[in-house]
Amino acid sequence: MTDEPADGLDQRSSDSPYVERVYRAGPGAGAVPARMRSVANSNWELVVWRDRGETQVSVRGPETGPTVVELGAGVGETVGIIFRHGAFLASLPVPGLVDTAISSPFTTARSFVLDGEEWEIPGYDNADVFVDRLVRAGLLRRDPLVTDVLRGDTTTLVTPRSVQRRVAAATGLTQGAIRQIERARLAVQLLREGVAAVEVAQRAGYHDQPHLARSLTRFTGRTASQLRRADDEEMLSLLYKTEVEVRP
Repeated sequence: MTDEPADGLDQRSSDSPYVERVYRAGPGAGAVPARMRSVANSNWELVVWRDRGETQVSVRGPETGPTVVELGAGVGETVGIIFRHGAFLASLPVPGLVDTAISSPFTTARSFVLDGEEWEIPGYDNADVFVDRLVRAGLLRRDPLVTDVLRGDTTTLVTPRSVQRRVAAATGLTQGAIRQIERARLAVQLLREGVAAVEVAQRAGYHDQPHLARSLTRFTGRTASQLRRADDEEMLSLLYKTEVEVRP
């Protein structure tokens, strides 16, 4: 997927081994519809947004199902940093963040509190600098084995049981759950590109179209036909290609 603005979002990749994508929505990123449908996502993220003049910062965990968020008139720009599989905050283990979010106990227009310390709020352009500071402070860590395993690298000397434990500890999900979510997200991207459902099922690794339909309902709350049609009132959450190996 390119870095071109789409559906009211700007997005870009990152050279950081800790960061998957950086995005922003709202003023400066195109018109924003009335609501956003958040498709299931296997990554966690840090999100900064402004609501009626107040700044909010939250760490959001992986989402195993779809959610719909109303985008009120008072909501300003939102900036998000999506972290790679294997990256985690030492003080906020990802398993405890699945399907939930933890907000900063104190924020101002320029700073917020994380792990008891005050940090400058990151923006779209300096997100990588912020991440680097977290790494240097020892708050942000990563397990490179998790990244390699999910990318399909099987040349590890670690036992399968140890791999399972490390993936679950770093991502909050099993390998199977991550691949199911990423397969569904790939299917949505293909459908939005106009690819026929029968071909989507084949390219994304589904057994057949009914298998695809069940997956879309579970992870997006929409049918293939609904996902293919543009909706001026509803935007989809950020879709992007990850390095996770998608297989049946």
